[in-house]
Amino acid sequence: MKYVWLNDRLAPSENASLDCADRGFLLGDGVFETMRLHDGVPVRLDAHLRRLAEGAALLQIPLPEEDRLHHALESLIKANGHVSGSLRLTLTRGVGPRGLLPPPSPHPTLLITQALPMAAPGPCRLQVSRYRRDGASPLSRIKHLNYLPQILSRLEADQAGYDDALLLSADGVHVAEASASTLIVLSGGNLQTPRLEDGALAGTARATLVSAGLCSEARLNLDTLLQADAAWLINSLSLREISAVGSTQLRQEARWTARLRDALFPRTTDKAPNGNSF
Repeated sequence: MKYVWLNDRLAPSENASLDCADRGFLLGDGVFETMRLHDGVPVRLDAHLRRLAEGAALLQIPLPEEDRLHHALESLIKANGHVSGSLRLTLTRGVGPRGLLPPPSPHPTLLITQALPMAAPGPCRLQVSRYRRDGASPLSRIKHLNYLPQILSRLEADQAGYDDALLLSADGVHVAEASASTLIVLSGGNLQTPRLEDGALAGTARATLVSAGLCSEARLNLDTLLQADAAWLINSLSLREISAVGSTQLRQEARWTARLRDALFPRTTDKAPNGNSF
């Protein structure tokens, strides 16, 4: 994309730069949100901004006013001239002195980038990862900048010939999520998703299905998944059928896939599904 939004203004993407003392770069001290752009409108924007606010509050990073965020998003979309794809909003604590203790009055860095749509992913094969998700940690509820466990799990899966990794709960008993997606399981005609307490991220796509009554939370173990009628990975940008977990093949249910796609990604709309518009 030609432009990014950095702090208070548009900047050509090739010239935008962060201070080398920015704590987001040095320490992963920040939060982010990735959202789908549809018909020029960020989908489920209110939900993304709520989670951003929760993450910023937990890390004690001052959050820009919502009007400022709306203005930044609108300006970037207009400048780049593309009405579909994705947006990533990154908020760091900004520049700080050497060491772990943050400055008493931080000046956060706000970076928003835009990307074109990607091709719809095909069915995926999952490897059960040795890495875990700790649902007891407050950091498991937010999208912070340290994604090393997910990165390592994805590397592990890729090197073993799989498409993605399946992370279990801290006790290794229950299923949590994939490296960057929520797990949805169809069992006995009902859709279920792992509990937040077992390490699942409070995803915005996940919340859409739960609030609509299409899906419920449950404690899911690996046997439940392996015996499921079908299963999917979802996030703000995609819906993907799971074709296998390890050596166990899973069935695909085209009717349920279409139903999930319609619920998560309406094809035509003048506004985002939650009514947001600029």
